[in-house]
Amino acid sequence: MNKSIEEETQVIYSDPIQFNENKHSTEFIIEVQDLKKSFNGIKAVDGISLRVHKGELFSLLGPNGAGKSTTIRMLTTVLKPTNGDARIKDYSLIKEKNKIKPLIGVCPQENVIFEALTAEDNVEFVGRMHGMDPADIKKRTKTLLEKMNIAGRKKAAKSFSGGMKRRLNLIMSLIHQPQILFLDEPSAGLDPQARRLVWDFIKDLKNTGVTIILTTHDMLEADVLSDHIAIMDYGKIIAFGTLEELKRSSNNGNILEFRFSSREELIQAKNKLKHIDKVKKITEMENNKLIISFTGGVKTFKREILREIKSFNALHFREDSLEDIFLKLTGRGLRD
Repeated sequence: MNKSIEEETQVIYSDPIQFNENKHSTEFIIEVQDLKKSFNGIKAVDGISLRVHKGELFSLLGPNGAGKSTTIRMLTTVLKPTNGDARIKDYSLIKEKNKIKPLIGVCPQENVIFEALTAEDNVEFVGRMHGMDPADIKKRTKTLLEKMNIAGRKKAAKSFSGGMKRRLNLIMSLIHQPQILFLDEPSAGLDPQARRLVWDFIKDLKNTGVTIILTTHDMLEADVLSDHIAIMDYGKIIAFGTLEELKRSSNNGNILEFRFSSREELIQAKNKLKHIDKVKKITEMENNKLIISFTGGVKTFKREILREIKSFNALHFREDSLEDIFLKLTGRGLRD
């Protein structure tokens, strides 16, 4: 017999009643139960269970190879699960996938556009594929292109910048007004201005009641946009909750970032810090940077840490972040 969602998923949140009082809806539009997928005996997804509220933005995070993409490909009906099932708006992923397809939109990580066509023609073509009314296609295409600042362009999409192609791909996934939108790295390759435009667009979209499933390598993006976050590793969900709930449960303590001028200085500092009792975790990052979590606040910092570490290029004291939580839970970065 399958385990319940609560038994199977390692959920981190403080109050189950509060969790169910989602600000968007108490209705679950996606319910995943013991979903598994194996390839040649290798478990890519190892029995995950989760629920997504209608109208929320749900982020699925994890290192490369954690099982995120396989999970999304199952939920979007591309892959058939090895075991388990999911219900998407009460339709079974196993038995009723043809009823699920019209409900979802997918913006994949790699842009899928017709480069010989204009932006307008690309979007209208997808609308016709979904059997939409021609007048509705025209009206909705114009509105979406204007929101993404790519309306009125008569040149073929092959002349577009990478950022413009990314925004066009997002619009194409939305033309048929899906109830659930799957976004895979929606702001990848965008400059800061275009990224903020996409974020604002996603926030506005969420306010219309669309449910959004986001996978991203950008921790700030997940932090800014998410209502709930699930972290996957080795095919399992290892943590789940709001950002605040994850922070409360991480017990990382205070966070220090040291940057050193050389790898040699970093190693020397690391060897000294690991002998301090109140230093709980040391994580080595790129560019000769160490992230240290410790207890005891300013007293520990001044009396113990600075006494040992006298030579460094930069020092930053900050609050626990989503990246810190992620590193603690998985022991590796998103791109490892």
